[in-house]
Amino acid sequence: MLRLFRFLKPFRWLIAAVLVLVFIQSLSDLYLPTLMADIVDDGVAKGDTPLIWKIGSYMLLIAAVGGISSIGASYFSAKASASFGRLVREKVFGHVQNFSLQEFDKIGTASLITRTTNDITQVQQVLIMILRMMVMAPMMCIGGIIMAISKDAKLSLVLVVALPVLAGAIFAVVRKGIPLFKMMQVRIDKLNLVLREGLTGIRVIRSFDRTNYENKKFDAANSDLTETAIKVNKIMAVMMPLMMLVMNLSTVAIIAIGGLRIENGDMEVGSLMAFIQYAMQIMFSLLMLSMLLVMVPRASASAVRINEVLDMVPDIADNASVKNTGTRKGYVEFRDVTFSYPGAEQPALSNISFKAAPGEVTAIIGGTGSGKSTLVNLIPRFYDTAGGSIIIDDVDIRDLSQEALREKIGFVPQKAVLFTGTIAENMRYGKENATDEEMEHAAEVAQATEFIGTMKEGYGASVSQGGNNLSGGQKQRLSIARALVRQPEIYVFDDSFSALDFKTDAKLRAALRKETVDSTVLLVAQRVSTVLDADRIIVLDEGQLAGIGTHQELMESCDVYREIVYSQLSEEEIA
Repeated sequence: MLRLFRFLKPFRWLIAAVLVLVFIQSLSDLYLPTLMADIVDDGVAKGDTPLIWKIGSYMLLIAAVGGISSIGASYFSAKASASFGRLVREKVFGHVQNFSLQEFDKIGTASLITRTTNDITQVQQVLIMILRMMVMAPMMCIGGIIMAISKDAKLSLVLVVALPVLAGAIFAVVRKGIPLFKMMQVRIDKLNLVLREGLTGIRVIRSFDRTNYENKKFDAANSDLTETAIKVNKIMAVMMPLMMLVMNLSTVAIIAIGGLRIENGDMEVGSLMAFIQYAMQIMFSLLMLSMLLVMVPRASASAVRINEVLDMVPDIADNASVKNTGTRKGYVEFRDVTFSYPGAEQPALSNISFKAAPGEVTAIIGGTGSGKSTLVNLIPRFYDTAGGSIIIDDVDIRDLSQEALREKIGFVPQKAVLFTGTIAENMRYGKENATDEEMEHAAEVAQATEFIGTMKEGYGASVSQGGNNLSGGQKQRLSIARALVRQPEIYVFDDSFSALDFKTDAKLRAALRKETVDSTVLLVAQRVSTVLDADRIIVLDEGQLAGIGTHQELMESCDVYREIVYSQLSEEEIA
């Protein structure tokens, strides 16, 4: 957890202010019992009213100073911890943005969400306690012991017995609770995962009438978390009664022994009252430390998880020697490319080589799991190749910065992803400063003007989370329009026409032909009708290059392609 506190550096003046104010508050709290003893012994006992008013005024002044210091310390500690939490969340989110898909696969989206929210909140909360207590608790404990001894050294022997018992009890409880705190964070991860799957997949769950199954799965995860939380709370619930028992027994012993010493003339009533208050301050300082010890293990477990994210080095990083691109714009070449997913027994792609030039449409087709999406995901470096190289504009993509590489590409993913906002905001995601004319033109090419025109607000119409208020075909067309607005050198369409009817598909491809005359187009498709007119068709079969050529050439030379064609088209259509 100490490693995370390096992010406190920008807030060092706030922390300094907290420490000074807590120090002043502690001094005032330690001085008040002595003043009270003086009032009782020198004022009340002797009937000296002016002295009572005088010392009482000092007490009011010191109490006011302590109160103001306490308020100030609370304010500055809250501000410092909240600012710290904001900064750490920014650092984590910014670092995660640099992750390749492999890092997301390793940690999991649900766990990343928990680490960015719940875990940072745990550290933030314990930071407030540390700022307030790391000065106050030790000072109150040590200062209280010194002041108690100054009042009556022999009576302090009661504390010699009570304090080790109290400290031992706290240690035993905290030691047993630490493993359970770590387990709780894992249980929260699991609950978040189940909840996220249940909410995002609600349509599938209801369509297959699996609501009861998902409820049972959620109940199981929820019960695991609840049982762990109950175990923790049971253990921690022992602490407070145990401490109160020790404190009350100590108070009884102090009063009993102190009463005898007053009777023998070895102690005065005011000193006994002050001693009791100092004993309570010492006990409460240990109580504060125990609360800190309860919170710190859970926050430490959270800090470890946050540091795991921050320490994770992305597999894909920009080369230190970034080169300029060549004179050719949009030229793509795969040279003997091989790729394997982590832990996979066989490569997803093996020895893939082909070229794609501007003004050409290169289609990629194959059976399910043949590696089509994997191939196009390598172009923007979502993953890095295990062997071979991918060349764009005469430069290996590993020698380009990721920003420079992705500026060249208009990528339309297999699953259309839209963001909460308006249609215009989603289209400008492709080009931030796109004009209204550019958006309208892109929407026209993408065959999206028809449904946008029916909306009352037009391009200002709202898009709900994930585009759930739009149909699959509408989402795909908006995704395509977003890429068109970008006007990139290379277009990558990863099975982006699957939700379109044949008529819209044909119209869109015809419009794309005119729009992309100066760009390279790579098109993944399941339907043969989508790739018939491509300049080049790449056929994949279990990660291998089964054939490459035009439709006619592949019908003559590639068995895999013929099987796909015959499974989709009638003899009349093939002819």
